[in-house]
Amino acid sequence: MVLWVVLLCTLVSSLLGGLYVLGVFRRQRPHEPPLDKGTIPWLGYLLEFRKDSSEFLKRMQSKHGDVFTVLIGGYYFTFVMDPFSFGTIVKESRSKLDFRTSATQLVVQVFGYKPNEATHSIVHTSSTKHLMGDGLTVLTQATMESFQKLLLFNLSSGEKRVWQEENLFHYCYNIVFRAGYLALYGNESPRGAGNKEKAEEQDRLHSNQLFQEFRKYDRLFPRLAFALLPPKDKREAERLKRHFWNMLSVKKAWQKDNISGWISDQEQLLAENGVPEYMRDRFMFMLLWASQGNTGPTAFWLLLYLLKHPEALKAVRDEVDKVLRESGQEVKAGSPPVTVTRDMLNQTPLLDSALEETLRLVAAPILVRAVLEDTSLRTSSGTEFTLRKGDRVALFPHISVQMNPEIHEEPHKFRYDRFVNPDGTRKDFYRNGKKLKFVSMPWGAGVSTCPGRFFATAEMKLFVFLMLSHFDLELVNEEEEIPAIDISRWGFGTMQPVRDIRFRYRPRF
Repeated sequence: MVLWVVLLCTLVSSLLGGLYVLGVFRRQRPHEPPLDKGTIPWLGYLLEFRKDSSEFLKRMQSKHGDVFTVLIGGYYFTFVMDPFSFGTIVKESRSKLDFRTSATQLVVQVFGYKPNEATHSIVHTSSTKHLMGDGLTVLTQATMESFQKLLLFNLSSGEKRVWQEENLFHYCYNIVFRAGYLALYGNESPRGAGNKEKAEEQDRLHSNQLFQEFRKYDRLFPRLAFALLPPKDKREAERLKRHFWNMLSVKKAWQKDNISGWISDQEQLLAENGVPEYMRDRFMFMLLWASQGNTGPTAFWLLLYLLKHPEALKAVRDEVDKVLRESGQEVKAGSPPVTVTRDMLNQTPLLDSALEETLRLVAAPILVRAVLEDTSLRTSSGTEFTLRKGDRVALFPHISVQMNPEIHEEPHKFRYDRFVNPDGTRKDFYRNGKKLKFVSMPWGAGVSTCPGRFFATAEMKLFVFLMLSHFDLELVNEEEEIPAIDISRWGFGTMQPVRDIRFRYRPRF
């Protein structure tokens, strides 16, 4: 009899524990945001959120207001849609709201790398040193040389001005990825290849092969992050992981010439902190995706928007040509390729605005913090909410600010000069007469702001600068509409198109 009582109590406890995990007993407490758990235990709104995050959040905002809590895959997310409340969240101390918890889970899931406490300080220190200031000047020069190797190497050969046709998305992603990869991870040694020309040819071949495999992984990335891959795709993802762990391994990295300080410093510091070699190989893969996963797609959208808006294309090209003339360089037949410096990139307010406008339209990260202790949130309207320990708090700036018609007039239209005043200074934005601090957030905010944003910006601007200065460009079908975005990638940075577009290019002179 006693045994049966023990078994029954155990069964009831297990059942109650299971129901608790599934969220059955969760109730909204006083001062907490509206709670919406959906109809499916534990999953909640995961399937709807995964299908189209933007439309789901718009519906929840319409239903519950600017602050609400929803159940998504076993976690309770409080979404804050009021842009005037963003500052409170991004500036809150890590002891209350921590961005590393969710980031660590994602990194383990998609790259197989397990960060330790030293990892975060190493990345921050190295990025500050090499991706900003004087370090960025050096890296911009290396990226310029990579673009010359990939994009401009045959222009001085006297070839005729013949139109070449390509898929625009593939072309932009391919060239920008490879230039960034070579600038960061180094070049083949002329000693090993035989001479400089053969080494550069190996760089072109190897970087292209790496890009083809990277695209395979990139297509799987969103479902991999949500752990929703079917068995066949899961096996392919694991194969690709192993491939990149091998190709970017520490042993192979040190065989290259001109490896960037950003890569070499982090590798050495991780080794000094006792991170095993196999885990450092995985770290190298993580850095590749973090640095190159969004720059190529963004460059595609920027070039496409310019091609679809002739007045924007002319204005930005005139600015590029002016900067070239003032640098004492000229693009003409038979002349060596120009060299664009970081100082020259700092003289392009219209290109800056066009790039920021592109990011406003297509960059859609979701910024997540783990709630480590009960935390008070006061909105701009004066309402005070309590964020519950163990939950997540999230921002989706794409809806809240970037596509908000109260902030950006006609937000679905591309306006290349939206972010710049006639005198070249940056424009301010307001909502209900109150100046906004956050008007576009493609790089995140606060302590989780992307440390590589300045290098990424330089990389994309270099590519467009060189394309506009050296080539005539046109769409094969000038009447073709701008493609829709792939909604499966909401929350992972720059969106990608559902289809590609053909374009033509030829040397300008």
